[in-house]
Amino acid sequence: MLDTLHKLIPTAFPSIVRGPTTTLQVNLGYRCNQQCLHCHVAAGPNRHEVMDSATVERVIAALDGLPFDTLDLTGGAPELNPGFRRLVSAARARNLHVIDRCNLTVLFEPGQEDLAQFLAANEVEIVASLPCYLEENVDRQRGKGVFGRSIDALRTLNRLGYGERGGALVLSLVYNPQGPTLPPPQAALENDYRARLSAGYGIHFTQLLTLANLPIQRFGSTLLSHGRFDAYVNLLKEAHNDANLAQVMCRSLVSVDWRGHLYDCDFNQMLDLAIEDDDGRCLRIEDLPRLRAAGREIRVGDHCYGCTAGQGSSCGGALDTQS
Repeated sequence: MLDTLHKLIPTAFPSIVRGPTTTLQVNLGYRCNQQCLHCHVAAGPNRHEVMDSATVERVIAALDGLPFDTLDLTGGAPELNPGFRRLVSAARARNLHVIDRCNLTVLFEPGQEDLAQFLAANEVEIVASLPCYLEENVDRQRGKGVFGRSIDALRTLNRLGYGERGGALVLSLVYNPQGPTLPPPQAALENDYRARLSAGYGIHFTQLLTLANLPIQRFGSTLLSHGRFDAYVNLLKEAHNDANLAQVMCRSLVSVDWRGHLYDCDFNQMLDLAIEDDDGRCLRIEDLPRLRAAGREIRVGDHCYGCTAGQGSSCGGALDTQS
């Protein structure tokens, strides 16, 4: 895989600092039952980086150490980590909102037969990848047969009450562009998703989140190999919107990798741009109480333009939904 870090730093991206940290995002490892072309983690079945039980316990201890309101679990496929359910249960016992970034097909993996019921019982918000409502586009991006299994998973979740209007079980779908383009306006695309998924498959969901592809890891390497990296980064820069800087996710989120190291976001994690102390030492999960609640400068690079371009992009979808 081609490295992109040298193409992203140094940068002219504006300086930004942390606000109060309310979300602890934990990457439980890079192992996944899928291997998607756009994956910024370069996750797949052959990845062996998985958070161990001792680090899971350190994460749980951290939930008591700082006033987080949300635990955001990601991967890879976070559900494949043996400590996933332990983390969910611990967070819910502390009245935290829990997000599971789910690829949907993991619901049919061996040993996960009761996963959907577990998530529903704990009122876990599911943020589910579905990069298109067309079968051929999804299968091209995520693998043959993934669309059909994703539809089956969504029907399972709907039967449990996920996505019901006004219900407690939130089902968010995630759209990524197929290539080096910006996402279309989120509100209009959400209407298209609702119409297509309802008419074609009887599926309903809470909201659609549009995310830009960042020029790192597998997607960035593909751009480099095809000679399209610089053009895509320039597209992001030209579409930069200063108004989005106030809402970028890194201002209120801290990311933890499978080893327990701290980062400003999951994207910085993939570039190994850790949060460091004054001596250049990478901060770890046990250092969270030392992490100032606000005012610490965030490490940035040209990849950060992916979060501020156009309508903006974050783990919660578009930042400016009026664009």
